[in-house]
Amino acid sequence: MVDISTQHAIGALVGAAVGDALGAPFEFTPLAGEYTAAFPEPVLGGVGELTGGGMWAPGEFTDDTQMALGLAESLIACGGFDADDLWARWVAWASAASDVGNQTRKVLSRPHHEGAALEVHESNGGMSAGNGSVMRNTPIALWTADAPLEDMVALATAQATLTHHDEHNGFGAAIHAGMLRAGLHGRDVFAAIEEVLAVLPPQARERWSPLLAPDYEPEPGTSNGDVFTCLAQAVWAVRHATDFETALARAIDLGRDTDTVACVAGSIAGARWGIQGIPSRWLTYVHGWMTVPAEVAVSGAHSGKLGPENRRGDPTVVYDHRSLQRIARALLGKGDVPDQANDTAGGPTQVHDEFPLHAADLLGAATAGNDWAVISLCRTPWTFDRRPVRRQVYLVDRSGAQHNADPVRVLTDVVDTIDALLAEDPDRPVLVHCHGGRSRTAFVLEAWAMRRFGWTAAEAHAWLTERWPRAELLNSTFVEVLERGWPN
Repeated sequence: MVDISTQHAIGALVGAAVGDALGAPFEFTPLAGEYTAAFPEPVLGGVGELTGGGMWAPGEFTDDTQMALGLAESLIACGGFDADDLWARWVAWASAASDVGNQTRKVLSRPHHEGAALEVHESNGGMSAGNGSVMRNTPIALWTADAPLEDMVALATAQATLTHHDEHNGFGAAIHAGMLRAGLHGRDVFAAIEEVLAVLPPQARERWSPLLAPDYEPEPGTSNGDVFTCLAQAVWAVRHATDFETALARAIDLGRDTDTVACVAGSIAGARWGIQGIPSRWLTYVHGWMTVPAEVAVSGAHSGKLGPENRRGDPTVVYDHRSLQRIARALLGKGDVPDQANDTAGGPTQVHDEFPLHAADLLGAATAGNDWAVISLCRTPWTFDRRPVRRQVYLVDRSGAQHNADPVRVLTDVVDTIDALLAEDPDRPVLVHCHGGRSRTAFVLEAWAMRRFGWTAAEAHAWLTERWPRAELLNSTFVEVLERGWPN
């Protein structure tokens, strides 16, 4: 069963990866406002704003998320924190990673984790307060979602100090995890700051309180590679945003270490607004890979898809939005959502003579050409990824707020996307489908028609059922959204 807590947990992990991928092309620029300069308006067509650049493919996440996945997979495989296992995973990753922070690389080059962080700390003149400890920290919040606060603090500190000796790395990670946990339970993420500071040593409150206060104002373009500025800027970006999208734009516009600040902001924003708050154009394309120890690859002790060996002959695991959702559920102690039995194939069927807009079920959608733009309202197999233009939407066909935290936001996103894709290429078919082609498909297509033509819910339903007889609205949540004022 999917509930809001699960949706917010998934939002935190996916949101971190999305922020990482979105910020990566702007990394190290000293200029403020680079993101909004590049994208003054939302890019609803194509691959959206996930354009990639340099060593990164469109939507590819960096070392920030890679390290988080190593931590998550270790927690799941070992049933808790195991320094030896986590160290082995991170060492294997760092051996072939294209991007590793200087502090982290130095530590992981040591033969063993015991004393490694301290040794590097001392060799750096007592400085080791980099932002790596917080960028990878999201799995801790999910793993300790229902644990005592002290246990969360201890675990956040343990993963932080494995590579960063400075005590403030642990403090920052604990504060970050506390904020995410609050979001998972539907509480104010900012109120959690004081709750965590109350159980930390006095020096933590003294250093962190001004940075995380409501009146904190960042200086765009300043260095944010340390844990203090990184977390402060991420919190500021989310605090002064009304939605996930705005939060990430604010974070990236600050410049410098944009992927990490956006990664941390994305985790907080995802915990605050949930997976349904993340635009589908970003959810769809987020992906990445990492090298894993050979024994991990052989045993299958990972949640991704085993990929090809890299040029060194090391095994790799590939992750996408489905993998991230699976990991989030596993960290909460929940199993993966099982695949449903297939329906008889239906569609694609054009539902309006003026527009190349089609409806189908899952099996019918699989027959569409790769040149079609496909909007999926249900889980899809990997074969759908071959389509260059696609959208994956998180929408649950069950009534009640516990199943869809923000159906109006999702609906607005999808309808906006349909219009954008139709306008982008008037000759390209646009296909909307869910598993059975019934309730979710009807919800979206009827909402599109209501906004496009000014129809009532009844008029839109009559139109669609005539062109697509499978359409049926049995979900009371969907009916309520359409009948109570949509699209206003």
